[in-house]
Amino acid sequence: MSDSSGLWGGRFSGATNDAVAALSRSVHFDWRLAKYDIAGTRAHILALKAAGYLNEAEQVKIDKALVELDKRVASGMFVAKPTDEDVHSALERGLIEMVGPELGGKVRAGRSRNDQIATLIRIYLIDQATAIRGEVLSLIDVLTTLAEEHLSEPMPGRTHFQHAQPVLLSHHLLAHVWPLVRDLERLAEWKNRASFSPYGAGALAGTSLALDPNIVSEALGLTAPMANSIDATSSRDVVAEFAFIGALIAINLSRFAEEIIIWASAEFNYVKLADAFSTGSSIMPQKKNPDVAELTRGKAGRIIGDLTGLLATLKALPLAYNRDLQEDKEPVFDIADSLLLTLPAFTGMVATMEFNTQRMEELSSAGFSLATDVAEWLVKQRIPFREAHEITGKLVAFAESRGIDLNEVSDMEFASISNYLTPEVREVLTVSGSIKSRSGTGGTAVPRVLDQISALRKLVPNTSR
Repeated sequence: MSDSSGLWGGRFSGATNDAVAALSRSVHFDWRLAKYDIAGTRAHILALKAAGYLNEAEQVKIDKALVELDKRVASGMFVAKPTDEDVHSALERGLIEMVGPELGGKVRAGRSRNDQIATLIRIYLIDQATAIRGEVLSLIDVLTTLAEEHLSEPMPGRTHFQHAQPVLLSHHLLAHVWPLVRDLERLAEWKNRASFSPYGAGALAGTSLALDPNIVSEALGLTAPMANSIDATSSRDVVAEFAFIGALIAINLSRFAEEIIIWASAEFNYVKLADAFSTGSSIMPQKKNPDVAELTRGKAGRIIGDLTGLLATLKALPLAYNRDLQEDKEPVFDIADSLLLTLPAFTGMVATMEFNTQRMEELSSAGFSLATDVAEWLVKQRIPFREAHEITGKLVAFAESRGIDLNEVSDMEFASISNYLTPEVREVLTVSGSIKSRSGTGGTAVPRVLDQISALRKLVPNTSR
């Protein structure tokens, strides 16, 4: 049997069963919140002093001890013991060892582990979001620069993974940038919601000690105290939202990773990956594997699992705090760790890829990808699109049956398919002409790609050069 926790146990007559203590223990994963817990305690003693529960000398002595404790935690001089239930109890033990039980015992007044942890997870995730944002900005910068370097080079555009219409490689690369920009916007909006402090909510109903929670929120750099004490301790929507945004970032990376895996194959031969961002085989000497892209794809599945597990934990919890909420931390810890591990490697892989633009250009007209240009050319001749679509379909079927491209159909054969198919239709049967004609807003023409690059340079700070 284990001793009861230092933060509770007065009403209990016996020790906690070892199995229960092991199940309850979280210090092995929530220890990473130690510096945030200390920051919260330093803010809390300011409120205790303002309310008269600590005099100035006591507050200064505790604060100095907390500063020293923070240094010892950072250096590894102070660590949690196997008997510590969680990060809160471990750090309270450390503080009491430094200032004594009488003074150290005053610190817990007016707060609960419930409002502590609800605050700590927010400020921890805000820091993680800042780090993730920096990595995403680096990837955006790399992709935008690659778009500039490959501004006018064509490649096959696909729908249903079949040849559809030719596009610019730069346009395709930027199509991977804009979802990441929206991810950054989501992180910024999330931070606005996450930056409210649960401190002062106590276990669930607030405190009768007349502590000012504004002192704590201001000291922690948060916007304000939360409006409802029950909501403050029991809600984890900001944690779930962080997990969702993290999962969406992972999915956006994974979609590009899937393309890179395909592009690097011998059949496609669109890109060559740098040796530094590839691996080999233990049995096949010739292999050069796109492991960074594959691991990125794999991490996305893991992160989606983290999100799903968290949502399942939250879905049926009654108000207010429930111990189930101990399970909110490991999923988001894993999401943040996984993204911060994946993003630098993924960005490095993308930055060092060599594009086989000749191969891309050769294939950009394959699969009758200029057929839509023919249909739209007919529309410009005032042919109803329904009829233009039918005529173009017959043209494709004719060319396919003879194993030739659309531009290889003779003028006489054009006329045999439809009188509307005059020799002038050849004006649109070039990849460069097709791309140049897509000059509407959001199109793949060079001027529109330049518009995107200009917008990104203004919108995203790291893409300003």
